[in-house]
Amino acid sequence: MVKYDNDKRIVMTLDAGGTNFDFTAIQANQEVVEPICLPSNGSNLEKSLKNIKEGFSRIKQMLKQPPAAISFAFPGPADYPDGIIGDLLNLPGYRGGVPLGPILQEEFGIPVFINNDGDLFVYGEAIAGFLPYINNKLQQYNSPKRYKNLFGITLGTGFGAGIVHDGKLYLGDSSSGAEIWLLRNKLHPRVNAEEGASIRGVQRVYMAEAGIKQSAPPTPKEIYEIGCGLREGNRKAAIRAYRDFGIVVGDSIANAITLLDTITVIGGGLAGAHSLFLKEVVNEMNNPLLNMNGEPAQRLEMKAYNLEDEKELDEFLRGETKEIKIPGTNKTIKYDPLKRTGVGISRLGTTKAVAIGAYAYALSQLGKA
Repeated sequence: MVKYDNDKRIVMTLDAGGTNFDFTAIQANQEVVEPICLPSNGSNLEKSLKNIKEGFSRIKQMLKQPPAAISFAFPGPADYPDGIIGDLLNLPGYRGGVPLGPILQEEFGIPVFINNDGDLFVYGEAIAGFLPYINNKLQQYNSPKRYKNLFGITLGTGFGAGIVHDGKLYLGDSSSGAEIWLLRNKLHPRVNAEEGASIRGVQRVYMAEAGIKQSAPPTPKEIYEIGCGLREGNRKAAIRAYRDFGIVVGDSIANAITLLDTITVIGGGLAGAHSLFLKEVVNEMNNPLLNMNGEPAQRLEMKAYNLEDEKELDEFLRGETKEIKIPGTNKTIKYDPLKRTGVGISRLGTTKAVAIGAYAYALSQLGKA
């Protein structure tokens, strides 16, 4: 994987959400300005575009040298290579097709790159976050095992994902790679996974289990605090809400990594509640299927570990390393036969990971040019 720790070029970045636009600038994988946050005004295209231009203009004024590019995350559906935004749900002002990339390229006169937030999140974690963290830990344990691939999910208003394969961001042929939200919901098979693996999923289950019909449900943070006994409320319902959430997330990750064979990093606003759902995620990944005789059948080719649990992390890092003899010689070679995967939480924080991913993606594309 190409690293940009010493690259002097500056890239202006944006993490675009349904409520806010968060702007910053990255140089050598570090923020070099104080971030700026402006409202997205997602229902009004004119106001939204004005804020995007203003945000990047204010960031540019703070820089000591001209930026090399603009690179940022924006919700889909979109034609990301051409910078055209499609019919968004949470930013309805952009419906009908908005050439956001060309607009900004005309405004600032530099290359503009747009990607999905899940893609850029996992790319940032692969470069400077979770992936090097795990590989450094394996090195400390003298393990021969190293990971080159990473799957990442973001949990919040929606359920997003991204894939890094052998150091490169995988986008797909139609900018539609890793659309995990469209997998089946294990608990409601006629519904997509996002309905259970999102803020509204947690709120819906809590309200149903607690028998509450008020128009404004508690926030996921409040439900988390209820589940931890830190706030008044129906604790049993809060624990059930995050349990069901964990089952849907775990089933979706298991389906994904069956094809990808990676470890997984979790980000997004709901990642902060991982103490209530991560164990359930990993249990679901290890939960066997059944064969036609009703007998347990293996779900994954590998064993899944909760990498935020100290004991499981230690077992994951140790593996089953042994030395085996090379026949006909006096030499030995290290061998670890334990096939394993693991799930852990972002080491950078979602916004920073997205910014670093956007930075690295821009420089990789400029290098191609």
